[in-house]
Amino acid sequence: MTGNMTEGKPLALIFRFALPLLIGNILQQTYNVIDAAIVGRILGSDSLAAVGASSSVQFLVLGFCMGICCGFGIPLAQAFGAGDMKRLRKFIFHGYLLTGAAAVLITGLCAAFCSGILKLLSTPEDIFGNAYIYLLIIFLGIPFSLLYNFLSAVLRAVGDSRTPFAFLAISTVLNIILDLVFIVCFKWGCGGAAAATVTAQAISGICCFVFIRKNKPELCLEKTDRKFSSKSLGTMISMGIPMGLQYSITAIGSMVMQSANNGLGSVYVSGFTAGMRIKQFIMCPFDAIATAVSVFAGQNLGAGKTDRVKAGLARGIAVGVGYGIAAGLVLIFFGRTLSGIFIDQSETAVLDAAAKYLRCLGCFYWSIGFLNVCRMTTQGLGYSGRAVISGIMEMIARIVVSVLFVEKYGFTAICFADQSAWLAACIYIVPMCFYCVKKAERKCTSEK
Repeated sequence: MTGNMTEGKPLALIFRFALPLLIGNILQQTYNVIDAAIVGRILGSDSLAAVGASSSVQFLVLGFCMGICCGFGIPLAQAFGAGDMKRLRKFIFHGYLLTGAAAVLITGLCAAFCSGILKLLSTPEDIFGNAYIYLLIIFLGIPFSLLYNFLSAVLRAVGDSRTPFAFLAISTVLNIILDLVFIVCFKWGCGGAAAATVTAQAISGICCFVFIRKNKPELCLEKTDRKFSSKSLGTMISMGIPMGLQYSITAIGSMVMQSANNGLGSVYVSGFTAGMRIKQFIMCPFDAIATAVSVFAGQNLGAGKTDRVKAGLARGIAVGVGYGIAAGLVLIFFGRTLSGIFIDQSETAVLDAAAKYLRCLGCFYWSIGFLNVCRMTTQGLGYSGRAVISGIMEMIARIVVSVLFVEKYGFTAICFADQSAWLAACIYIVPMCFYCVKKAERKCTSEK
């Protein structure tokens, strides 16, 4: 089913759209938690460190893939909101072309430079071999990740967040089963964890494609839609690349931070990895709410209803900040207990590191409510380039903390790098978001 978000109560529509996204994100992060628990409990803390040693570069590469696909969805949502299905399908065609080109280019480059990337991250020698096998397999699965993310963006642009969730749920269950088979039965070690992830991604992407072909005729390309247009291609690139760069630029700061943390030794790599898994899990509602507000803003901008854009933004921020306060309290008081999911109680030093990291994060979790909703709304309005600057500010803040303070303050500096990045980005993106809303309002008024 498709969902028109230009009519009805904004908060109800945002929640209805966000719920499948939230459940899907939780399922995905549940898999990540179980994956890390299987690796940490069965293979040991060194293997957990090997899997986590490249998490920042995975975020950089896979984040770029997700970002460009989300960006491709912005003109789709605006075309759908305007009721122009022909233009919508034209954008889908050019999205396929760009996604295919990205798959070839990104996979080739990442596979070729995999070893060099791990050396750049100062990966400890005792975990380098397992880290390399894990990362290389993840890189070889990039085409499947791009396929799923692009088709999910197409479906979300027309208001269908349930179908991507359904296939993600199937993929998550399959991922867990394959983890156990590849790691416990086949004894493939860290490579088995990566192979399970790639296999599950491939199945979810293919299922999405088959579903659209059979159940969404309005999204299937006709012969007249398969005509190259430099204007349409330019529109897709202008939305996709900045959004992808935003993820990647943010990840560059995370890579510098992880490199600094890797230099502190395997104990802190393991503690940081466990803390990151929990952090990513608890961030699921932020991502779901922000994505829902972004699609809401895009559709209503296409329909010329800027008052609804402002209403959706205000409600999205309120929900995001409220959740951030509650989630922060959980991290502060239960971080050590949650870290025990991945780490044996006998490894007290690793548990202490993970708990400290989460406790420090919790004090500033509310800021992500402002950051994610305002940034995604700015992108949904078509100002992806402006949103990139918030990613640059995040990157700079993480690099400054990692380069200037880790040597003196050690892991304590790592524990405050993310918060510094969030606050730095908020200083820019919150007022910029409201400026973009006003600019879009003036543009719509002048066109009437």
